[in-house]
Amino acid sequence: MPATVSHHTSPLLLALRQGTHTCHKRLEARLPFFSADFDRAAYRRLMQAYFGFHAPLEALLGAYQECERVKTPTLVADLLALAMTRAEIDTLPLCQALPQISDQASALGVMYVVEGSTLGGQVLKRAMSERLALGADSGAGFLDVYGPLTGARWRSLLERLEQAPSGAEDQTRTVQAAIATFECFEQWLAQQGVLR
Repeated sequence: MPATVSHHTSPLLLALRQGTHTCHKRLEARLPFFSADFDRAAYRRLMQAYFGFHAPLEALLGAYQECERVKTPTLVADLLALAMTRAEIDTLPLCQALPQISDQASALGVMYVVEGSTLGGQVLKRAMSERLALGADSGAGFLDVYGPLTGARWRSLLERLEQAPSGAEDQTRTVQAAIATFECFEQWLAQQGVLR
């Protein structure tokens, strides 16, 4: 029988939402996008830190996610638009303390966080356009990396979560990987001095 897309919230998605709620809210509160003193220089530093996290994380996720979900090239294009050279980008520090990705279950937990932040980028895209006059071609492409496909890519991830093995151990690994992704990302951004 072909797989069907259900219209209810899967148990795994519910577990992910509940398990990551606290660390998600904590990181969201510390991100500086809406700080009064957030300017283009601060935005550039933040995107440098995002690059330092996403580039090595995508290398770990490579075997588990589709190539159309890769975001690092867009971050590179943004940094170039923000007056960095390729040589400068190549010397940016890269995060070494990343979440463990050892199987499909842990990869799905990491992807849930990364893809969820992509969905949230829609709000940030509008805000950075209004506040800093930044758009897709001037340094804010990452905030709308999927463009009109954003909703469809999120729904396809929800389908993967729906179809994932539903055993308790698998679910625990997925939720733990999601929590670790939030925590690693927050720690990295704090080390880079870009959080509130």
